[in-house]
Amino acid sequence: MSSDNDPGNATRGSLRLAPAYAEVEVERGKLPRQFVNFTFYHARPEWRLLANGDKQRCREEFVKTVDEFRSSLLIHSYSTIGLRTNVDFMIWRIGYELDPIQEMTSQLNKTEMAKYIEPSQSFLSMTKRSMYIDKDNPEHVEDRLHIIPGKSQYLFVYPFVKTREWYSRTAEQRQEMMDEHIRIGMKYRSVKLHTTYSFGLDDQEFVVAFETDYPSDFLDLVQELRETKASSYTLRDTPMFTCRQRTVSECLEVLG
Repeated sequence: MSSDNDPGNATRGSLRLAPAYAEVEVERGKLPRQFVNFTFYHARPEWRLLANGDKQRCREEFVKTVDEFRSSLLIHSYSTIGLRTNVDFMIWRIGYELDPIQEMTSQLNKTEMAKYIEPSQSFLSMTKRSMYIDKDNPEHVEDRLHIIPGKSQYLFVYPFVKTREWYSRTAEQRQEMMDEHIRIGMKYRSVKLHTTYSFGLDDQEFVVAFETDYPSDFLDLVQELRETKASSYTLRDTPMFTCRQRTVSECLEVLG
């Protein structure tokens, strides 16, 4: 399980530092934290009753609307068709402010496609530097402020909540338990972890997203983590979503 990203990666791709506060942070020598949103959609039964021509027009308008926001947001899409019954695809959005996320949602709601799909789950979080240190690699400073997603074929996403007892443990006790987590994670270098934080922003405390090309490695990782001491302090880590990276057009095409 590799570290998230290096700070230099944050300016690559289509995400630009548009907000004024972002410019201030850059002047101070650091890039700002990011807002992160995972929105899952489900197709209504009425969609499959449409004529093929109507479906094509709906898909094209929806894709065009998504693409209009790629200059202000990092956007990746994933199909969940056949993997869960309550969601069909997911859009992962990352930006430096909430305005473009809300504006994009508003514009998508105005498309013809919005009559036939509905969001069934949404998670909001932010990036934050990890408070836990990798003691086996002390020279490595992990940066979780900037996410560069979409490097792997599969993405596994779920909300995460710790018990209140976890927060009553001392920092040293928590670090000791996390050391075990880190050691296990290092065994699975094909799995890349993105940890984002939701304290006060959403119902969960964290949203975790694991990228890999090998689902079996992720399964083995999670099974091994279940046996750690820190796992006993998990209050909730469901629902879990298995997502396969696809273009938005491909996600809509397989809806039927």
